[in-house]
Amino acid sequence: MLLEEGGIIGRVDIHYQGANVHATLCTTADANEERIQELIDAIDERLVMTADPYREDFIVSVWRGSPAGVYSDSDTDDDDDDTFNIGDLGRN
Repeated sequence: MLLEEGGIIGRVDIHYQGANVHATLCTTADANEERIQELIDAIDERLVMTADPYREDFIVSVWRGSPAGVYSDSDTDDDDDDTFNIGDLGRN
């Protein structure tokens, strides 16, 4: 999860595959190209390069949009049916 001033500005999933690193960056709908590049640079510097400083390529797929919610299996239900809870992104 990417945070700034207490608010969520995006999420990133990173996958290492040999000498290449692949990432999916999900950010807010109002993020412009400059902001996206800043996020990619920060992710590379703070996460990717610290794990694999000799990687060959860092490939990032970017998704811009608005949060729709967080979905998870309910751990507190007593019944056996498959249910999902929807919460806002601020509650995990």
